[in-house]
Amino acid sequence: MATVAVMTVTMAGCGDGRPKRVVVSGQVLIDGKPLDRGYIRLIPIGARPASAPIDPDGRFTLKTFEPGDGAVLGTHPVSVVAVESISSSKQRWHAPKKYANAKSSGLTAAIDGPTDSLVIELTWDGGKPFDETVDDGSGE
Repeated sequence: MATVAVMTVTMAGCGDGRPKRVVVSGQVLIDGKPLDRGYIRLIPIGARPASAPIDPDGRFTLKTFEPGDGAVLGTHPVSVVAVESISSSKQRWHAPKKYANAKSSGLTAAIDGPTDSLVIELTWDGGKPFDETVDDGSGE
């Protein structure tokens, strides 16, 4: 059974009309410690993004089309969103907002083959988690 699963994952993209993908998993760290929540996204040019939730140990396994099918080869901009809704008008950021947008994050990931050890390093750069008041749409 395991051999079939590995073969299916290894051949992802072969003959299905989709770009070739490789299995990619890893960990997101913030100031050297696991980021315990959030979402990671690799955004290749001309291909579908790969994304994954981040677990309490900072670990993730990327998905482009199906769970665990990974990401396309290349060097891609990365975004990491780690925000928690506290109420209808307040949210807590567990990582700096700049990482939430691949254009401002300054992060890239080089995918040159299958890996289970991609590390994405974030920093508060002297900051810390913060709460932000958001418009709840009530107009008040």
